Amino acid sequence: MPKRKREPQRTCIGCGRTTSKRELIRIVRTPEGEIKIDPTGKVPGRGAYLCPNKACWQKALKKKRIGTALKTTLTEEALAQIQAYIAQLPEESPEPSSVKSEGV
Repeated sequence: MPKRKREPQRTCIGCGRTTSKRELIRIVRTPEGEIKIDPTGKVPGRGAYLCPNKACWQKALKKKRIGTALKTTLTEEALAQIQAYIAQLPEESPEPSSVKSEGV
């Protein structure tokens, strides 16, 4: 039997759900201190993960979890950038991709 490759798991800082890294959206504080939305998950820096829906992002902003997770204070510019991103997100996330069950 071929080995299954492990998929990295991450936890949403908004709702606390743990899921595949690929199903979440990464927000990152670059080494220069800039806050960026990182859909590729490859930008260098300290990152945090959120579900792709408005509720998780709004909850994370309201409870100041984004700044805490990134170990920084969000500037007005960063807040505006995040809020603009939130505006284009769907209300609820799509169903998580199906998880293959292991044969017994």
